[in-house]
Amino acid sequence: MTLAQAPHGFLSPAGVEIAFLLVGLLTLGAALVTVTTRQLVHAALWLVVALGGLAVEYLLLTAEFIAWVQVLIYVGSVVVLLLFGLMLTKAPIGRSPDADSGNRWAALTVAVASAVALVWVVVDAFRTTWIDLDGPAAGTTEVTGASLFRHWVLPFEALSVLLLAALVGAIVLSRKAKADAEGEGDGKAGADGKAEADALPAAPGKEGAR
Repeated sequence: MTLAQAPHGFLSPAGVEIAFLLVGLLTLGAALVTVTTRQLVHAALWLVVALGGLAVEYLLLTAEFIAWVQVLIYVGSVVVLLLFGLMLTKAPIGRSPDADSGNRWAALTVAVASAVALVWVVVDAFRTTWIDLDGPAAGTTEVTGASLFRHWVLPFEALSVLLLAALVGAIVLSRKAKADAEGEGDGKAGADGKAEADALPAAPGKEGAR
């Protein structure tokens, strides 16, 4: 039996498995930077790296359709929507103290618990499932598209409506903030004009008439 014919395991990983592990570590690091940075724009850009890493992982798992959906919808649409939301709400570009809520330990506890539960569910569900790279393709566009548009049409469309609602909400918030700023500016200008008028000396003719 040659080395190529030998069964691969955890102690003898193949090149695809090593690439999967390295890309996974890069994706994990990008995700950690996304939730820990205090610069909102940097968080959005690191989110692009994390979502792109997930797309590469899907490609390594021969799920080409899911990989391109990840790129087109999440990287190409969701992140752009987040950036538009940052611009419309006039979020600060640099460091923002408001980006830190002070509940890091609570957030870390919830994140670790969610990760443990997700890993346990996935491992338990696919404990004995292996991907046969030499068998019929199971993650092609034809197979996945047929399953998506037969059984998952309603959640797919609901997600698009949710994204539209988020964009409309960002526009409403930006208009409200602009109207409040203009109202405060008009009130301040009126108060300054009244103060200047009171500070001016009275005309001599009017003073003698009094």
